[in-house]
Amino acid sequence: MGCHSLADKTKIGPYLRGVVGRPVASAGGYAYYSDAMKAFGATGAVWDEATLDKFLQDPLKLGPGMKMMIPPVNDEIERADLIALLKSNM
Repeated sequence: MGCHSLADKTKIGPYLRGVVGRPVASAGGYAYYSDAMKAFGATGAVWDEATLDKFLQDPLKLGPGMKMMIPPVNDEIERADLIALLKSNM
């Protein structure tokens, strides 16, 4: 949680409150998205459950140049729990 906040507060990364259903690279008040994340967002991608699941499995596979520094979440149940947490924090 050092990079992100579950509240409406940006840190090193954008806030995660309301991320489920939000278009990629669109958190208000956050201006430091990587070019790769902006390009992914420009495709119309949305942080839905399927996209979050793929992202948490391996952030770098969503596109060349992704700079997320989190390790892959290999455990399916752990990913589902993380997504449920994000959904509950709308």
